[in-house]
Amino acid sequence: MSAGKRHGLLPAGLGARNTLRLEAGLLLYGNDIDRTTTLLEAGLGWIVKPGKGRFVGSESLAREKAEGPKRRLVGFEMLGPEIARERYPVKVDDQEVGHVTSGSPSITLNKNIGLTYLPVDLAAVGGTCDVLIRKRACKAQVVSTPFYKRSRE
Repeated sequence: MSAGKRHGLLPAGLGARNTLRLEAGLLLYGNDIDRTTTLLEAGLGWIVKPGKGRFVGSESLAREKAEGPKRRLVGFEMLGPEIARERYPVKVDDQEVGHVTSGSPSITLNKNIGLTYLPVDLAAVGGTCDVLIRKRACKAQVVSTPFYKRSRE
């Protein structure tokens, strides 16, 4: 701490790291992706090369690609002051369709943001959903991700 003090360095913990990775659209295993999600649902289909040969899950991936995923990971921003947190239920038309996988205030964007999986037909940018916060439906709007992208100058 003393060595960095003259350079204006400040300590940062896991909360800061989590907010920065969420703003950048970087997914966290155990939150945003896990054994129940597929690469196509999470928008990560680009990381595999099916043309290079078979691999564990290649048949399932090919089938899902042909049929299309049933749900898609989307970004959202809260339309009010509420903060969406992990595991909060997400509803559309009063029907539970998923849960928040990551959520946090974004200091960079001055908004409260999050990620959730929505059925594909409800996942379009501009669509809305409700995040249940203490059993109260709070409006959110689907937005493009990453939430923040640093300009390359």
